[in-house]
Amino acid sequence: MIDELTSRVSSRDIPQKLAQLEIEFKQKWEKGDARAIDIVLATNMLSVGVDVDRLGLMIANGQPKNTAEYIQATSRVGRKFPGIVCTVFAWSRPRDFSHYEMFEHYHATFYKQVEAQSVTPFAPRALDRGLTGAMVSEMRLDSLELAPNTGASALKTSADARATHVRDVFVKRAKNVMQSNESGDEMSEEIKARIDHWVSEATQAGRTLGYERKSRQGEVVPLLKRPGIVAWDKTTVPTSMREVESSVRLIMDKRKLSPGELKCAPWEHQKSESGNGENEGEG
Repeated sequence: MIDELTSRVSSRDIPQKLAQLEIEFKQKWEKGDARAIDIVLATNMLSVGVDVDRLGLMIANGQPKNTAEYIQATSRVGRKFPGIVCTVFAWSRPRDFSHYEMFEHYHATFYKQVEAQSVTPFAPRALDRGLTGAMVSEMRLDSLELAPNTGASALKTSADARATHVRDVFVKRAKNVMQSNESGDEMSEEIKARIDHWVSEATQAGRTLGYERKSRQGEVVPLLKRPGIVAWDKTTVPTSMREVESSVRLIMDKRKLSPGELKCAPWEHQKSESGNGENEGEG
């Protein structure tokens, strides 16, 4: 039984193929049994998220250009039982030949070989995703009163020394990294907005504020939100490094435009929800 996990496979068929990969091999198959797959031909699609315990042998055809990709792909085997990875190098490729010569050292240190990611520290979108979690973590680790789940209700004023301290720490870090007072000012405003919201939630009467809801009855009102299908806001905190955005369905229109349609159509501004359309679409 030979199958494949490549771009030629429809996305609707992939879950079925992954489920079939879970079927264990047997020496004798009865009539009507679902057969186990013996060999899977795969591209780098076989990577993060493919967690099949029975995969035990992988043949890597050539050295991937990215070390992180190499680690992720080869770690699909041997997840429950011992596994083996065979890397087949092409002697005519200088890069493959170099990896062959440095094989033992490279594999002994390949986590150190992972390529650095290009990121912009303290960019607005990075702060949207990570600042709230980092801020709350810092405050909980620094204060025994704020540490428990219901400790979120202990922050009663924006002038609290713990709030001032965390703002000073983050502002100093932003200034040192970015070498800019402007970055520090932006960080201060972001922290202040989050602290003010936290205080307003904690000072509402008749309820207990927690970092997360621990019961279904609603005795504890959560300060933080988990990522979901709704839009992220300043209180959304990811619980995994893989959480970025919800899936978006794209439809490819294969129609071909005639020469006359290639000209830009007259642009009209969209009306606001109120319907008056004032001051929209200008500039």
